[in-house]
Amino acid sequence: MYSAAITGTGVFTPQHTISNDELVDAFNAYAERFNAEHAEAIAAGEVEAKPQSSSDFILAASGIERRYVLDKSGVLDPDRMFPRLPARADEEPSYMAEMAVDASLQALSQAGRSADDVDAVICAASNHERAYPAIAVEIQNLLEINGFGFDMNVACSSATFGIQTATDMIRAGSIRSALVVCPEICSAHLEWRDRDCHFIFGDVATAVLVERDEGLERPHFKIRSTRLATDFSNNIRNNDGFLRRTHDQMEDRRDMQFMQNGRKVFKEVLPLVSQHIAGHMADDGISADDLKRLWLHQANKSMNDYIGKKVLGRAPEDGEQPNILQDYANTSSAGSIIAFAKYSDDLGAGDIGLICSFGAGYSVGSVIVERA
Repeated sequence: MYSAAITGTGVFTPQHTISNDELVDAFNAYAERFNAEHAEAIAAGEVEAKPQSSSDFILAASGIERRYVLDKSGVLDPDRMFPRLPARADEEPSYMAEMAVDASLQALSQAGRSADDVDAVICAASNHERAYPAIAVEIQNLLEINGFGFDMNVACSSATFGIQTATDMIRAGSIRSALVVCPEICSAHLEWRDRDCHFIFGDVATAVLVERDEGLERPHFKIRSTRLATDFSNNIRNNDGFLRRTHDQMEDRRDMQFMQNGRKVFKEVLPLVSQHIAGHMADDGISADDLKRLWLHQANKSMNDYIGKKVLGRAPEDGEQPNILQDYANTSSAGSIIAFAKYSDDLGAGDIGLICSFGAGYSVGSVIVERA
């Protein structure tokens, strides 16, 4: 059995940002127009009026202040309220592959590696641009990597599930290294016309290079252990859709987009994640005092504050549990990896941290790492 380590990370960030104020202006313009057009039905009780949104409401509900998106104009158009992502020809790179290549090149550069050093590509994301061929194989081709690639989807937990998958293959000796990439185009599956969720998501792509822990000369993170769990729930779901409506080629329906029963999710996910982390730490012989950093899934600040307090037995101190969702919003599987990429360089040799992602499924994955 071999050991594995994280040797490089990369984050692709789109050029467009949408502030809460911009988002609220667009949503409220849409809501006012909808209410005017359906005034008689609303008065008759046949149609429910669209409520107004506000930046204060968004910040209090989520901790989000802005988000990055691939397309801003379509989202902020009150007549449209979703991105414009023109269909690409078969010979062009897919959106997801293009994003993932950028993040992957960053990860390879940080690790001092090239495509020749990579054996596998795992594209782990909540939504995939097409059913087949696998996005991972396209990424592999664009990077000119020998070996193989495959897609996997465990919603917001995809990154940690992908890291364990890569780690297990390295431990078994079937590969020496793998890129785990999480290209997330969440703006396409979000219902921007629903006040309860129109602010939640943003777009991004992350990459993590996982290698056999042998003869590594650059700073890296040893993967001490991993743990995964799932428990079926229909409270977070996406029944259909994703990019198809952005091409303006088919009917736009609410049931094709992100759906969530937020109150049940809070009630059921928080204890599930807290107990999962506690059990993983106990089995690895790690106490709360041993843990220097928690890189959690970036869905909601209140959720992270709760989990951090449960895991540490106290409120996390500044820097112990970094949040990035104020700038990126929820980026599904990529969130915990963005936090890890941006807030890990300051750890010293022997410092221990835990990456955790959780979400639809329900699913939860954790990776305990040690700085080396």
